[in-house]
Amino acid sequence: MAPSHHTPLTVPPASAKPPPTPQTPVAVAREATLLAEVTSRFRAALQAAFPDVEGVSAVVGPTKDKDAKFGDYQCNNAMALFGKLKGKEGAPKSPRDVATAILAALPAPPAGEATEGQAAFIAETSVAGPGFINVRLGADFVAARVLRMLREGLGPFAPPLPCGGGGAAATAPRVIVDFSSPNVAKEMHVGHLRSTIIGDTLCRCLAYAGADVLRLNHIGDWGTQFGMLIQHMAETSKEGDDESSSISDLMALYRAAKARFDAEDDFKERAREAVTRLQGGDEASLRAWRRICAASRAEFDAIYARLGVELTERGESHYNPMLEGVVAELAEKGVAVESDGAMCVFVEGHENPLIVRKRDGGYGYASTDMAALKQRLGEERADWIVYVTDAGQAGHFDQVFAAARKAGWLLPEGEAVAAGRARVSHVGFGLVMGEDGKKFKTRSGDVVRLVELLDESVSRCKATIEERRAEQQEGGGAAGGGGGDGASTLPDADVAARAMGYGAVKYADLKNSRMTNYKFSYDAMLDLRGNTAVYLLYAHARIAGIVRKSGRDLAALAAAPDAAVAAEHPRERALALHLARFPDAVADVLEDLAPNRLTDYVYELSEAFSGFYTDCQVLGSGGATEDGRLLLTEATGVVMRKCLELLGIAPLYRI
Repeated sequence: MAPSHHTPLTVPPASAKPPPTPQTPVAVAREATLLAEVTSRFRAALQAAFPDVEGVSAVVGPTKDKDAKFGDYQCNNAMALFGKLKGKEGAPKSPRDVATAILAALPAPPAGEATEGQAAFIAETSVAGPGFINVRLGADFVAARVLRMLREGLGPFAPPLPCGGGGAAATAPRVIVDFSSPNVAKEMHVGHLRSTIIGDTLCRCLAYAGADVLRLNHIGDWGTQFGMLIQHMAETSKEGDDESSSISDLMALYRAAKARFDAEDDFKERAREAVTRLQGGDEASLRAWRRICAASRAEFDAIYARLGVELTERGESHYNPMLEGVVAELAEKGVAVESDGAMCVFVEGHENPLIVRKRDGGYGYASTDMAALKQRLGEERADWIVYVTDAGQAGHFDQVFAAARKAGWLLPEGEAVAAGRARVSHVGFGLVMGEDGKKFKTRSGDVVRLVELLDESVSRCKATIEERRAEQQEGGGAAGGGGGDGASTLPDADVAARAMGYGAVKYADLKNSRMTNYKFSYDAMLDLRGNTAVYLLYAHARIAGIVRKSGRDLAALAAAPDAAVAAEHPRERALALHLARFPDAVADVLEDLAPNRLTDYVYELSEAFSGFYTDCQVLGSGGATEDGRLLLTEATGVVMRKCLELLGIAPLYRI
């Protein structure tokens, strides 16, 4: 969000798209995730076994891979509880005794627990070491859960939202995600990549979990740079030029105007006068401003279309009429005070104040962000507002949120969630680095344009696809490993290359912890053997090929009264359990606002399927065994496609 200088005048919005009509909240029904269900049972057991101990919450999590032989989940409360009880009359003599008491208090299965047939949810429990409680879920329960996911779809299994939602009587919370946010008259570059795709994935996960999501693009469409641009256009346009010619190359226009602004004092003064005319509502200036915004919007939209990202543009200019009133309210409440001629909000822990009105009466982006926050809480009635920007802006948003709390617009984070009031979150992220560990730039030192990065990825993918197809044709084999859509021909190489190329760029970013810098490497992100989108797309095509080759109607097979997903063999059970844990992966994404939780999950899913397919023959195994394994294969495809959808990656059924 670029700094800008505002005056509180009403300016017609630049956006060509009207804001969406808020959706009517709808009732949603949710199945508890596996982790939530296990945790719920241990919470009840803790309360029953030790009712006099306060402030104890169930500490439950999935077992680590190396401990999977002991169980699927582990409760780790015994040691801490033993410390609290030690020395009291009748206290357990060891942590293992505490664990044994917890196990004895585990509630019996509810009378209505027949949603997965009559299968037991918990098949066995054990105490290990000093008091770790291991739990293994019933294989039949897990298989029945996966069958329900096939029959009913994945909607009923979406996790609840951290800001509310979930449960039969819940309504859809309104979540606003502010992301991407390029500046008008400047091209989108690699620096915009992370905000755009992280924000898009979070929006997709939020929507899947039942949120009413508003995707906002807070573009930099107001400020001093427009006076510079408008004045340069006016002075360099030739008689007879049409309006579009002067802005046909926005970056060239911006560079030329900026060079003059920096080098020519007379031009700088004329540019400032042009800003005054624009902010004063001069129609000719506004007309030029709208043309610049429209040209930028067309370029932005072309990038968003390629990435499959949807956004509602609501730039800085939208909030311009609100600035004077917002600052007046902050001053009236004593939140903003005058300091050295400026109106400032002083926030504990920050050396410099948040300046909401400058000495000269102008407004900067801090003012705009305060106005935007107030508008989103009031007019939009947001339950949760998520800002996706680089980590360097964390301090700024910390001040904005603190100022809003001082003004009474927000409650402290913990209190807000508990009281059902609106919450706010800043989702920071690190830099995209080159393979040399330095900021990713071209050889000439320029920032890499996003369109060039996408073109290069698609070009490399197309070359790889054509090379593999040629090799397979020479060998007499079918290229691509199959397809689940029943098609007999391969997709056009350009179509496949775009899906793979854009997917590779997204996945290479999303699989990293968002707070860390990561090295961008075409070779690494297009690797067929590693944790890449390319590997996953080939894995999906392979799964689709197995289903197609079977010639079976899998929907009909799943709907049959005697249908059963295979879960007897250790590889079958491991794959079925991982499928049943899909909602937990989405819950992890939403809890930490971390897309890499989902990339980790889907990569592990592909690995679990590979192990299953290696050890368990599917086609040709015959009878109920083949049916059960086909259903497990189809369920893997369904969940993998949902993961790819949430990551914004188009699946390929043939490559």
